[in-house]
Amino acid sequence: MPKNLSTKLIHDDYFPPVGYQAVPPGVFKGSTVLFPDAVTVRERMRAFGRRDGYSYGLYGTPTTYILEQRLCALEGARHCLLGPSGQAAIALVNLGLLAAGDELLLPSNVYGPALRHARTTLPPLGITHQCYDPMDPADLERKLGPRTKLVWMEAPGSITMEFPDLRKLVAIAKENGVVVALDNTWGAGVAFKPFELGVDISIHALTKYPSGGADVLMGSVTTNDDALHERLRIAYLDLGMGVGANDVEFVLRGLPTLEARYHLHDASARSLATWMASQPAIGQVLHPALDSCPGHEHWASHCSLAAGLFSVLFKSGYASSQVDSFCDRLKLFGIGLSWGGPMSLVMPYDLPSIRSGKGCYEGHLVRFSIGLENTDDLREDLEQAMKASFGR
Repeated sequence: MPKNLSTKLIHDDYFPPVGYQAVPPGVFKGSTVLFPDAVTVRERMRAFGRRDGYSYGLYGTPTTYILEQRLCALEGARHCLLGPSGQAAIALVNLGLLAAGDELLLPSNVYGPALRHARTTLPPLGITHQCYDPMDPADLERKLGPRTKLVWMEAPGSITMEFPDLRKLVAIAKENGVVVALDNTWGAGVAFKPFELGVDISIHALTKYPSGGADVLMGSVTTNDDALHERLRIAYLDLGMGVGANDVEFVLRGLPTLEARYHLHDASARSLATWMASQPAIGQVLHPALDSCPGHEHWASHCSLAAGLFSVLFKSGYASSQVDSFCDRLKLFGIGLSWGGPMSLVMPYDLPSIRSGKGCYEGHLVRFSIGLENTDDLREDLEQAMKASFGR
């Protein structure tokens, strides 16, 4: 052993015993990975970013590999890449699969930042996009062309919650030889299995239900297609994407309770959505499990569960100030973006700024993310805010 303190604090003689196991997986941190010998260095450097050996912290540790494997089990995939957010996962798919002259198609109710990415980052690269009506498969078929290389799908649509006929949309895209990517954040690998529907790629904002704690940002890209995975893996390495070990730890901690939590979110949200539909101030409730929501029949044919999200449209006679007052008067609902955590959230949206044209809605829209609070307590909170803001 060395004699100097500074060296001793780095080169101590304790090593953890081989075979130590505990319920939570070990959290391995570090950028530098130590190699046992020089020969191993050359072997590992030839396999950058693969699971057959560790080479550098950015490309994987035992902690990240465990999460990747468990997410593959969740979604029914063989390959998984972890990114710093759900939006990063979307960008990785676009940048990894598209080139100058290509076009991608997006549903008209797509997640807002995904549309922004198509409008701002991709055009300078020579990549164009169109939006199609996800509730009209014929519209997708009309817009597919020789330059179309990627079709994005969401189920349900962002904020307005329409549930498309995924099987039909996927079949149309596949008949035209186009890669299909699905944002499966809402389904979470629990409501339905994306690859059983024929999609090629599933992205997931692990920030939401897999984490469950509203305390981490992370995304994933899964696939069963070896060639697609290799293209995405190279882009992943080139973009320098990676995730921190502590964030991975949080998601690994949340995964064992994911299915149970999903059922609780679903049951409470259905109960509250049904109650909201009975309120005089409400014009329409947008929840896939309710027949008032466009695409309810598609949800029923694809799923039995429905997550904890729903939106409501207040009748057009009410002012935006009354709707804002309703949101402000809620005591158990935080006003905030995202969803999937333990606390219920409410978010008012300026509908004309996010939806226009065919199928647009009238009235002020508010989205609810139902957390894990007692359903009766949440209902009482909604009731007092409704009475105070709308007088009934």
